Amino acid sequence: MTVRVLFFGQLKDVTGRAEDRLDLADGAHLEGVFRHYAEKYPKLGEMARSIVMARNHEFAALSSPIADGDEIAFLPPVSGGADWTHQISTPEGHFFALTRKPIDSRALAELVRRGEDGAVIVFEGVVRNNSKGRTTLFLDYECYELMAIRKISEIGCEIATSMPIGHIAMVHRLGRMEIGEASVAIVVSAPHRKPAFDAALEGINRLKKLVPIWKKEHFADGEIWVEGEWDDRAPVAAKS
Repeated sequence: MTVRVLFFGQLKDVTGRAEDRLDLADGAHLEGVFRHYAEKYPKLGEMARSIVMARNHEFAALSSPIADGDEIAFLPPVSGGADWTHQISTPEGHFFALTRKPIDSRALAELVRRGEDGAVIVFEGVVRNNSKGRTTLFLDYECYELMAIRKISEIGCEIATSMPIGHIAMVHRLGRMEIGEASVAIVVSAPHRKPAFDAALEGINRLKKLVPIWKKEHFADGEIWVEGEWDDRAPVAAKS
């Protein structure tokens, strides 16, 4: 059987490729895929405690069986407009999207606002001009898009059902972003301000650790993929 294998973020640099095809014997498990590439690229083995695997757009443990035609992804730690790359609008009125255009938070606020709401909270994550003493020129964001939009939707819907809020919108931008531009926006409406604040904070905290999106910072003297960390619920390839 043959599977499609994808590499994201700094793992593309480690392997020198974004995609590969791998032939496997029937009955193979995800562990065999990881071991194959870790032997070929020893750096992957060294990074095992921070790599998460996915199978068909879902997090998967190394013990997971593999079927012919599966899509397997190697995911490094997450770094944490009107035209959407991907979008999900739920019947309950929640909205989730990825875009390569500037994020219009005012339009998102109007989208989630209801007559019975006394609060609309807008959180924007904005590109700053420095990082750890180095001057930042711009950022690049990339992601595993089909999995990312699904995870963003799952996070938003879980927050909406567990907190007394009205609607929630979560949008992340991809591609190159200049200083001062918003890379992510979370907008929450609610009858009262505290649940709206709490939901927005929970949304960004979970997004930064569970959604496969990676950030590369560009400086005058070089560039670097930003090392984040996975949430405890993500099945990393090796435990510490």
